Amino acid sequence: MPRQKFYDTAIKPERAVLVGIVTPGETEDETREYLDELAFLVDTAGGETVRSFTQKMQRPERATFVGTGKLEEINAFVKSEEIDIVVFDDELSPSQLRNIENELQVKILDRSNLILDIFARRAQTAQAKTQVELAQLQYLLPRLTRLWTHLERQKGGIGMRGPGESQIETDRRLILQKISLLKEKLRQIDKQNETQRKNRGELVRVALVGYTNVGKSTIMNLVSKSEVFAENKLFATLDTTVRKVVIGNLPFLLSDTVGFIRKLPHHLVECFKSTLDEVREADILLHVVDISHANFEDHIRTVNETLKELGAVDKPVITIFNKTDAYRPAPFDADAPEVPPLSLAEFKRSWMADFNSPAIFISALQKDNIDEFRSLLYEKVKAIHVGRFPYDKLLY
Repeated sequence: MPRQKFYDTAIKPERAVLVGIVTPGETEDETREYLDELAFLVDTAGGETVRSFTQKMQRPERATFVGTGKLEEINAFVKSEEIDIVVFDDELSPSQLRNIENELQVKILDRSNLILDIFARRAQTAQAKTQVELAQLQYLLPRLTRLWTHLERQKGGIGMRGPGESQIETDRRLILQKISLLKEKLRQIDKQNETQRKNRGELVRVALVGYTNVGKSTIMNLVSKSEVFAENKLFATLDTTVRKVVIGNLPFLLSDTVGFIRKLPHHLVECFKSTLDEVREADILLHVVDISHANFEDHIRTVNETLKELGAVDKPVITIFNKTDAYRPAPFDADAPEVPPLSLAEFKRSWMADFNSPAIFISALQKDNIDEFRSLLYEKVKAIHVGRFPYDKLLY
């Protein structure tokens, strides 16, 4: 049965404007790349990006993030083009959110809120739904005040004192109680998952990791001959999937995990650490990289930083450069003719192979160089398996 669409295509998508700032540590090209990724997030959530605004600043402005002049420019465009939503590329403070909403009078989201919304749409299992709900409540807690501005004390007089504040305190207490219940529910789910992992025996565990939308699920389907959901959207896979795989006569477990992303909300990292136990407990990590992406080096750094945060940085890693069919070397200058695609031999002699050894270059979609990938994976798994079961040495 095909998976249901996340939004009805017959419904008119919300029109969105994106906003980012160029700080001294960033170039305009980097900021444009970040906003392109934000536009992809908006598309994944079912929206349509109409325009992006950027502002050069030393740091975000405390009251309005981009300053009053730029906010007035954005407001004029929002009104003239009937924009439904304005999305900021960084997390907004509660006061910034309130001030911007008062000025623009449309729905305001920051990057964290947008990612939380996508995670809420993608979550399928009880664990993922609980983790997302917990992250949403932790994000909402410091922003409760703006939800009750209609009950704030506007003037003195009988009957005008305190109802807004008392309602906020009531909601805060209810949210804290809900957070406590969700944390306890996650602890119970974690215990069940730990039991499941113990029941898998001593099979070698291999985990796919990487930036979101690099082709992990496609590789999972290719190697395990399963049907994990794969789509050209960010966070197409949210729930961890584990499959038993046999190459030759050597069995091992392969898991597909949620993709990482730049500026992943702290609440989500904390809540999804239990889901990423598969990464921490893996014997081998397959770091999948979309080599056709212009900023794949930044993606590698983001994944390595997240692995370090998870305590999984010292594990054996095979770097899989995927989408070689779509890779095009950058020309030396703008007037130079288009550079032809690299051959497999040229990939193997490149700096990418030298700095990421062991590395393999494949196209999971076109099934290019898959046999070599399987052979490399087989040798790495065999080395661990034989060390764990020395009496099986003659079998492999």
